[in-house]
Amino acid sequence: MRHGKADGTREGTPVAVLGLGLAALGRPEYLTVGHGPSLGADRSVAGLRGRCEEVCDAAWAGGIRWFDAARSYGLAEEFLAGWLRGRGIGAQDVTVSSKWGYTYTADWQPGAPVQEVKDHTAAALARQWPQSRALLGRWLDLYQIHSATEESGVLDDEAVLHDLAGLGVPVGLSLSGPHQARTLRKALAVRVGGRPVFSAVQATWNVLEPSAGPALAEAKAAGWTVIVKEALANGLLATPGPATAPLGEDPAGPALAAALAQPWADVVLSGAVTVRQLHANLAALTTPPPAPDDYAPLAVDPEAYWTRRSAMPWT
Repeated sequence: MRHGKADGTREGTPVAVLGLGLAALGRPEYLTVGHGPSLGADRSVAGLRGRCEEVCDAAWAGGIRWFDAARSYGLAEEFLAGWLRGRGIGAQDVTVSSKWGYTYTADWQPGAPVQEVKDHTAAALARQWPQSRALLGRWLDLYQIHSATEESGVLDDEAVLHDLAGLGVPVGLSLSGPHQARTLRKALAVRVGGRPVFSAVQATWNVLEPSAGPALAEAKAAGWTVIVKEALANGLLATPGPATAPLGEDPAGPALAAALAQPWADVVLSGAVTVRQLHANLAALTTPPPAPDDYAPLAVDPEAYWTRRSAMPWT
């Protein structure tokens, strides 16, 4: 699988590439600290389309070649497909990943009580795969289960696994919740017809919630592509304060640099919603990462981390 090109070196040591995740660019609200003020007043479809294209242009100019979407990211797949066509970007020049398993239900309404609904059944895959394929077509390089967990039963559903194995593109899974490592280790053993179903994982790793690290190293050793999401903890690590003091006055750069420096990481996704944020994220490629001993005290109990995340407001 191709990896994006936005990478760098620190004292001769390669770091992971930077990609762009479109979770906060394809819909008018998202659960990131400061998302609303950063996005601004124009939350119309046309306004979001223009913002998404603007940030994608800046990402491309900065060397980013990996773009990640999902069916539940509002119109992210549609925005991305239109941008790729409009800029004449060939499938061989970019890596595009997307996901199935959640449906966006807010219908562009501010303050909607339910933003998305999870469904990991074979029927949901049969509905969403053609939608993703129709939009992203030849650009789609990786299709992932969105936030797979053991509790959802998706890793035990023979019908889903059989259908995933037959899609004709590499298949992965994204993870969520305090038991990411356990879910990943189960996925590593999943086979259909004696062959592995999955070849990539997208997981949350940051200096507040690093618990999936050892399992991600195992996935890398097994030949999987490892993608890091939420490296800034949904904006918590972009806000200076006592909790981030070990990272300095501007914690976002060191926090992102720490994720990029993980030896098992192939891609770290930026969640930027402005060109300024995107440029700051690109600068992390050459920012010296903090020493593990410096950020280790920031780690919190995974259960507490995910409880806090689930309570974050959509803005």
